[in-house]
Amino acid sequence: MRVYPDQLHRHLGQLAQCYLLFGDDPWLQEHCKDQLLAAARQQGFEERVQLEQDNSFNWQDLANEWQAMSLFASRRIIELYLPQAKPGSEGSAMLLSLLQAPNPDILLLLRGPKLAAEQTNSKWFKALDSAGIYLPCLTPEGPQFQRWLDGRTQAHRLSLSPDARTLLLSLYEGNLLAADQAMQLLALLSPGRRIEAAELEQYFDDQSRFTVFQLGDALLGNQQARVQHMLAQLKAEGTALPIVLWALFRELTTLVALQGARQRREPLQPLWSKYRIWDKRQPLYEASLKRLDLTQLEAMLAMAGAIELKLKQRGEEDWTGISHLCLLFDPAAHAALGHLGL
Repeated sequence: MRVYPDQLHRHLGQLAQCYLLFGDDPWLQEHCKDQLLAAARQQGFEERVQLEQDNSFNWQDLANEWQAMSLFASRRIIELYLPQAKPGSEGSAMLLSLLQAPNPDILLLLRGPKLAAEQTNSKWFKALDSAGIYLPCLTPEGPQFQRWLDGRTQAHRLSLSPDARTLLLSLYEGNLLAADQAMQLLALLSPGRRIEAAELEQYFDDQSRFTVFQLGDALLGNQQARVQHMLAQLKAEGTALPIVLWALFRELTTLVALQGARQRREPLQPLWSKYRIWDKRQPLYEASLKRLDLTQLEAMLAMAGAIELKLKQRGEEDWTGISHLCLLFDPAAHAALGHLGL
């Protein structure tokens, strides 16, 4: 059963046989694990065995721990870390075998990185998911991050002005660990007192973390203020300009192909599959196709090529050019350039 991390506290009254903590956010994983361990201790799980699937790992060790009697007659937690989230054929068979012999005195906790669709569709995962709880520990974005931040603000008993809340959102989006540490500090520095944005500026630097994939989504959604903030942060973090260019080329070539098919009145479904654009992202592309025509998209693609040529021939990293190119995802910017004769 899938349960999102912020709802975990509702499912700790009676623990399941197993818990699956997989995702790319270390803070969420640790926070969920801490909650599980605390609830397990209250329910008599006093021993904890930690295993890791490395090159020398023997799956029989897991079976032995599952079947072993506790030295102290207490219930036990078996924590298994899967660094690739792939137990393999032997591990899959072992996990399925263990589930056929349920042990109420064992709590199995599996951890690992973000799961791909092929892994969530595997037999071993579906069996564990039906017997326990799957917690997708993925870094929240946009409105989900806002809800997470509001929840942690309440947990730390902080009182933030609207401007202070907005500033925290801007400073720490994508970096839950830094955000939570900042709120812990605020709770110590300003207990029971309303905190204003000016006070936050004195304490913290910008700790947000973004990827070029998030940049792509923001461009497609024409979130220009967010895009410019992402670019500034990517540059400050030392992200290589070719990586940012790759992301821009990726979105622009896809949009050109989609817009060309649209003009020819061809169905887009084959292209959704070809470019691996899943259902969740299709509305972003459709919105961009309504905003930008083929001539505009081809001009933007040419501009990206000129920035790349400048980088390859002269070694110049034109972040200003990248910023201007991103602005062109808003059709109003094309109109402004047209009035200037550019």
